[in-house]
Amino acid sequence: MGTCSSKSPRRNPYLPRDFPEQLNTPKNDNHRNDDASAAGKASPFYALSPARFILGNKKSPARQSSANSTPKSVLKGPFPPPSPAKHIMAVLRRRRSVKEGEKEAGSGLDKRFGLSKRFKDRYEVGEEVGRGHFGHTVSATCKAGDNSGQKVAVKVIPKSKMTTAIAIEDVRREVRILQALAGHRNLIHFYDAFEDDDNVYIVMELCEGGELLDRILSRGGKFNEDESKNVMIQILNVVAFCHLQGVMHRDLKPENFLLKAKDDDSQLKAIDFGLSDFLKPDEKLNDIVGSAYYVAPEVLLRSYGTEADVWSVGVIAYILLCGCRPFWARTESGIFRAVLKTVPSFIEPPWPSLSPLAKDFVQGLLNKDPRKRLTAAQALCHPWIRDHEGVEVPIDVRILRSLKAYTLSSPLRKASLRALSKTLTTDDLFYLKKQFKHLAQDNTEHVTIESIKKALTKHATSVMKESHIMDYLTWLPAPKLEFEEFCAATVCVHQLEAFDRWEQHARCAYEIFDKNGNRAIVIEELASELGLGPSVPLHAVLNDWIRHTDGMLSFHGFVKLLHGVSNRNKMKL
Repeated sequence: MGTCSSKSPRRNPYLPRDFPEQLNTPKNDNHRNDDASAAGKASPFYALSPARFILGNKKSPARQSSANSTPKSVLKGPFPPPSPAKHIMAVLRRRRSVKEGEKEAGSGLDKRFGLSKRFKDRYEVGEEVGRGHFGHTVSATCKAGDNSGQKVAVKVIPKSKMTTAIAIEDVRREVRILQALAGHRNLIHFYDAFEDDDNVYIVMELCEGGELLDRILSRGGKFNEDESKNVMIQILNVVAFCHLQGVMHRDLKPENFLLKAKDDDSQLKAIDFGLSDFLKPDEKLNDIVGSAYYVAPEVLLRSYGTEADVWSVGVIAYILLCGCRPFWARTESGIFRAVLKTVPSFIEPPWPSLSPLAKDFVQGLLNKDPRKRLTAAQALCHPWIRDHEGVEVPIDVRILRSLKAYTLSSPLRKASLRALSKTLTTDDLFYLKKQFKHLAQDNTEHVTIESIKKALTKHATSVMKESHIMDYLTWLPAPKLEFEEFCAATVCVHQLEAFDRWEQHARCAYEIFDKNGNRAIVIEELASELGLGPSVPLHAVLNDWIRHTDGMLSFHGFVKLLHGVSNRNKMKL
């Protein structure tokens, strides 16, 4: 994406634009940038979304450092042969060959969108302000009506470029999402959509402040902490809003956030929902989309949820604070490998001069395990950002997933979670209190199914119906949770496990559980609660879960029980 002002055409829509040499070059003298200068600016504002399978087997537009990772990054073991990127590249090549075959039959596709055909009657088209791989963007002026004389931006998508059913559906979904989500202060305002025999026209507000990426470059690549907080608050707010509606953006990067005006404190607007998709709270997607430097590890492993968007936000936060990308390589294959295997560096300047909380915030967003990664709403509750001006903590869609898991848990596991919740810190409780207040609504003492539905309805858009978020609540019997049990139901064990204090948490929780909830366990009973079938050798698997002295749950079994047991790992207990 690019700015509202006239810019040169996009040079390569498949790959993210490079930072200039002074921002890209690692500070470690052992690494060298082979380019004399970075490639020219590209990426026009409002350009059509890149291809669905945007990660391809192409060289980066500018050769970069010879290192395949952030300087002085630490590897968690050697790279396994072959490169983990090889499978990814092979999948993408196969899909591209399928798409080439689909092009031959593209003439038979239905390219009618059911949109108004009066675009040229309503708008006077101005100059082109950007060009992408699948279309271009023009400025336009409204001819009549209440908005007469208003300047807008129009994304023009040629129907001749829609050579597959997937491409057509992508455009249809983008229009639906923009229509439904309109109204959030940090989301580009959608005015209307039109079509004729040749094109689809998406009319949006014109932002004159340019891309966030341009602002980063103009600052020499670094924002101070307060400036970074201002940006992060706006990005996290709109991401949390989208996730609550059941929409995953899937291509978050600085190019896809625009500044409404040229002012330093201008409002940010999220754009380009061409790769977005609908997603239930516990659903997973498997198609590989996004931009190489911002793609989450689980996307490359082809099983991911909304946490992948938060990873991309973490990459943006890293860039804002230090001016470098956290993952580094010459080629896309190298980028994929770095994302999967390397740990971002927090040793090189300016990280030592930044606050420990800023570093902790970014690390929470860039945890490679999506289960341990902060959600967008949790990030807004982080001590680094939560007291900053303008912070509002929205409903976290993860809470619905946690309530479902708790409802379906055995009485023994519920008792263990209640013990764990009693060890939570003030920082942990800050987030849970915000969520409880949202979901309890007028009743300040209990969360019920009625209060949850009322809270969701208050923030619902028509997209929430399409993503079936409300239908997700059908599993909920009729809970009446006081705050203490709400904490037990929504505490995230995996996230606590990511902290250095996890061992202390677990030991303290086990002492509470041992005193109040532990009891003699029959192995067959435990196996039944965990869903293990009769074919499993129960004594061999569960024997070390039970304390031999009195037959009660051991500390090992307690920790296992806290995590719960999925279908995938039942045989690995």
